[in-house]
Amino acid sequence: MGATLRVMVACAEFAGHVYPAIALARALRTRGCEVLVQTCGRFRDAVEEMELRCAASEELFPAQDGAWVDRAVRSAQSLIPVIEDFRPDVVVSDVVVATPPLAAEAVGVKHATLMPTVYPLPSPGLPAHPLGLLPARTPLGKLAWRAVNPAIKAVLPNPRWLRTVPVWLNAARAELGLAPIKRPYGEIRSYGHPVSEGLVMVATFPQLEYPRRWPPHVHVTGPMLFDRPHPEVGLPGGEGPLVLVAASTVEDPEALVRTSFEALAEEPVRLLANMSRKGEPWYGEIPENAVVVDWVSYAQVMPRASMVVNPGAHGTVVRALSYGVPVLASPAVADQAVTGARVAWAGAGLMLPRRLLGPRALRSAVRRVLTEQRFAARASAIATWSRKNDGAERGSELVERYARG
Repeated sequence: MGATLRVMVACAEFAGHVYPAIALARALRTRGCEVLVQTCGRFRDAVEEMELRCAASEELFPAQDGAWVDRAVRSAQSLIPVIEDFRPDVVVSDVVVATPPLAAEAVGVKHATLMPTVYPLPSPGLPAHPLGLLPARTPLGKLAWRAVNPAIKAVLPNPRWLRTVPVWLNAARAELGLAPIKRPYGEIRSYGHPVSEGLVMVATFPQLEYPRRWPPHVHVTGPMLFDRPHPEVGLPGGEGPLVLVAASTVEDPEALVRTSFEALAEEPVRLLANMSRKGEPWYGEIPENAVVVDWVSYAQVMPRASMVVNPGAHGTVVRALSYGVPVLASPAVADQAVTGARVAWAGAGLMLPRRLLGPRALRSAVRRVLTEQRFAARASAIATWSRKNDGAERGSELVERYARG
């Protein structure tokens, strides 16, 4: 290995995964590493704006259907020449991309995993991960979770493609000339590849992680934060507290925005609704105390906000908490429910399940978050920790140590 470390960072095509990868890549470059970011073409500009080298690919995240094996093999084979040309000392791949770990192993390069989420792997005594349930408070409660988890897992949605993932993975490995692997199903994510056994970086706040026995190669770094430059937007006029309604980039944003408008139009607050979809207009009615934008820089808005209403997207939640802003999460899907539950457990906000989302319930929850000072105090404490602990910097240190070890 040469004196200059070479690192390839591969990430999926979602902002909540690309942005932490860019933050890590910048920190690695600051440490003197040569870095190549591998992601989909629509994020090339975001990568190159940071003066980082980008190699675009559209198949790091193969479709979850019967063509998974062919697509995964084709994608891995397309990455192998890129890896051989760049000659990285380590490939760091986002937890949801299936093929960079395969390509790295085929070339004989170390592989590390970046998780821009809370830690999803199971642990004895904790509730089943995808349901967004809270941990036990007592030893007896932990025993209860151990007893009921098998029954809970038995009734969870388990589509055929999900059960087939380990089989697909080993079929792809065979075509690439790699030996089959046998790992517990919980360690083979639905995205198609086990996490690294050498280094896993969990880019979240430790305050959002339930107590558990951590494997020695797993490190909670703190969030890896990045905000793409964006023109400033006009905020609603008035003196009331600013409530940012930050819709998801993946899930349907209209329901949360519309309900927020119905709930808060007559409240003494100012509303800024971010659709999180550049170029898409809002066709519904807009209350007098509200402004709607298609995209906004969180670095501009969140320091001025009193709270954030969000589905529970991890990237938005940790950005809000990094500024000391409490969160009201209304999850639409399982991973959002997990994040929302962690926010409530940490005391930095509330969770309103999507099945209960309505104007009256949302209005009541917003009033609680704004008036009960414990939520803002806890968010402020997390922000203080964040200012002293840079997740991307910590991650870059771990990557360098792992690559050189």
